[in-house]
Amino acid sequence: MTAKESLLPERVVYIPEILLPQTDDMYAWAVNACDQFTSDASYWRQVEEIARGKLSAYHLILPEIYLKDDLPHRIGRINANMREYLSRGVFRQLPPGFILVERTLPYGVRSGIVLGVDLECYSFDGTGDALIRSTEATVMDRLPPRVSVREDAPLELPHVMVLYDDPENCVLSSVRRSNVLYDFDLNMGGGHVKGTFVENSAQVKDAFNKLCPRGGMLFAAGDGNHSLAAAKLCWERIKPGLDAAQRKTHPARYALCEAVNIYDPALTFHPIHRLVKTGNPEDFVRGWDIKGDGMAVVVCGGKRAEVPFPRDVPSGIRMLDDYIEKFVSAFGGEADYIHGDGELVALSRRGVGVLVPRIEKEDLFPLIERGGNLPKKTFSLGEGREKRYYIEAKRIK
Repeated sequence: MTAKESLLPERVVYIPEILLPQTDDMYAWAVNACDQFTSDASYWRQVEEIARGKLSAYHLILPEIYLKDDLPHRIGRINANMREYLSRGVFRQLPPGFILVERTLPYGVRSGIVLGVDLECYSFDGTGDALIRSTEATVMDRLPPRVSVREDAPLELPHVMVLYDDPENCVLSSVRRSNVLYDFDLNMGGGHVKGTFVENSAQVKDAFNKLCPRGGMLFAAGDGNHSLAAAKLCWERIKPGLDAAQRKTHPARYALCEAVNIYDPALTFHPIHRLVKTGNPEDFVRGWDIKGDGMAVVVCGGKRAEVPFPRDVPSGIRMLDDYIEKFVSAFGGEADYIHGDGELVALSRRGVGVLVPRIEKEDLFPLIERGGNLPKKTFSLGEGREKRYYIEAKRIK
C-alpha cells in the first residue's frame, strides 16, 4: 500500500459538525459566491438591500467587488459580525454528518454533498500527486484579503465546490436521507435549493474513498479554489504551534465544501470570458495575433467578430492572457474575468471583451493529472447566478 492510499480511510474526507442559521428568512440569509459579478456593482447593491437589517451571510463575507474599498474596515466588521452571531446563538450545530444539497437550475437538479476535506491532502501549486488539487493556476495576489478574513475568523462559510470522478454514481447511490434541513428559493435569480441531512455519512465517506485507490486525485477544486488556498495558508501558519495530537483534531485543518460528481447532468461547464476595460478597443482588435484552427469571439461596443484561437483551449487561454497583459502594459486599462455571455456583451461597451471557447468536463481530470493546473479562470461551473450560495458554516477556532 502506498503512502497516499494509506491516507484515504482516515483523512481526505472529514465528517464535520455543520452549523446552520436559525432564521425564518433563508431568502435573505443565503448569498451568492463572493467572486461573482465583480464588475456589476448593482448586483451587490441589491444583495445588500435584501440583507439590510436581517440575519444574512452577506454580513459574514467579502464580495470581491469591494477589495479596494476600505479593506481593513470591511474585514474587521466581518469578523465582528461572526463573533456577534455566535454570541447571539444565531447558529445551531448539527450532529456530525454530511448534507445532501439539491439545487434546481435551468438544466435540472444538481446534487452535491456538503462535507469536510483535510487541507493536509490539498495542493494548489499544480505539482505533485495530492489527493485534492486545484484545477486552475492560483492568483497569489488574490489570497491576502481572504487570508486576512480567515485568520481572525471563528467561522468559515464555504462557496467551494470540489468535483469527483464517479461515472457509476456510487457515492450518491450510497446516500440515505434523513430530515430536510432547508428548502427555499434563492435570491437574485439563483434558483431553488434543498438540503437534507445524510444519516449514513460514514458509509458515504467509504464510497468516496473507494474512488481513489486506482491513482490520481480524489477531488478537483472546481469553484472557490482561492478560498481553499487561503484556508490552506492559514492552516500552515497555525500548525507549527500545535503538538501532534492537536494537529489531528484542530478545526482549522478541515475545510467545508460541496462535492459534486463531474458527471452530474445538471453540472455545466462554461468558459470564463475576458474583459479589457480600455479606451482603445480598436487597437486591441487590430493587434490580435493569436493563431489556431479554432475560434473565439471578440466583442466591441456590442458588436461581435470571430477571431482565430487554438483548439487546445488551455493553450489558447495562456496566449490570450499574455496578449491582454502586453496590451494593458502598452495602452493602459484593466482586465477582468466575466461569467456569462450576456454579461460580457453588456460590459463590452466599457472596452472590449473576448468570448472564449469552453473545455469539455470529461476532459478535466485527465488534463489536470497529465499537465497540472489549467490557466487561471479557464472555466466556470455554471453561470454566475448558479454558483454555490453561502448557507452552511463551520467553526475553525
